[in-house]
Amino acid sequence: MRVLVTGATGYIGSAVARELQAHGHQVVGLTRSDSGAAQLEAAGIEVYRGTIEEPDGLRAGAAAADGVIHTAFDHSNMADLPAAARKDLAVVQALGEELTGSGKPFVTTFGTTALKFGAVVTEDFRPEPPQARQIVEAATLQLAEKDVRAVSVRPATSVHGLKNAGFVSVLAAIAQQKGVSAYPGEGSNRWPAVHVLDAAVLYRLALEKAPAGSVLHAVQDEGVTSKELAEAIGRGLNLPAEPVPASQAAAHWGWLGPIFTLDVPAASALTRKLLGWEPTHNTLIEDIDSGLFFAS
Repeated sequence: MRVLVTGATGYIGSAVARELQAHGHQVVGLTRSDSGAAQLEAAGIEVYRGTIEEPDGLRAGAAAADGVIHTAFDHSNMADLPAAARKDLAVVQALGEELTGSGKPFVTTFGTTALKFGAVVTEDFRPEPPQARQIVEAATLQLAEKDVRAVSVRPATSVHGLKNAGFVSVLAAIAQQKGVSAYPGEGSNRWPAVHVLDAAVLYRLALEKAPAGSVLHAVQDEGVTSKELAEAIGRGLNLPAEPVPASQAAAHWGWLGPIFTLDVPAASALTRKLLGWEPTHNTLIEDIDSGLFFAS
């Protein structure tokens, strides 16, 4: 297939692009910058100039493609995620309108984190009524009624596998700065995790064969506790792992504090059964223990 990938120069998107290339797909990568274009060209990826700031400019790229994978998201202001969600909704709506009636695959990105708290979330969970970014996923799935093979991929809270990428890199940097690898409260809250290369495989499988209206979980570790995370980071940095009261999370971890206190485990049994997806790369703790996040 000829596949338009938004976010093709980003963390997840670049891994998806490489996975698609390795399986014979022709990748067209969205970028707005000369440096991004150079990165794509060096990887043998066709460049499509545009930006998620101007969703209508993406329509021609979608029309010329056999499928679209949307991984781009504005992470520039983590304190104003509703604004980023509105921007994302405009992109999904523009691409969805262009693909309506085509039967082409349209794979978007949501995530498991903001869905359900304190219990394992599964692929069949749908928040009612959807709020904030959940509305974007709902808009994606509604496209299945308009002859679009629309699929939502929900990556785990921690997507790991590269140094200086993902939440764990931020936690490690904060631990190094403060001289302690801390965890909130008792440290029993859980994060799901997945290796970025395993996530990329799932995006490809979603493009190739997921039924319209599917929700897929890119989840390898169902729930790594914050204490386990802190202890692993502590081992890597030779720092003590100690508790911080949950009420002081924002003061200790900044913008990441409220996220690090969340208990948001997620399962992927339905995804594995539907597509035969099986993660093969390191788990999160294995990656931390390998020294990935601390290598110079």
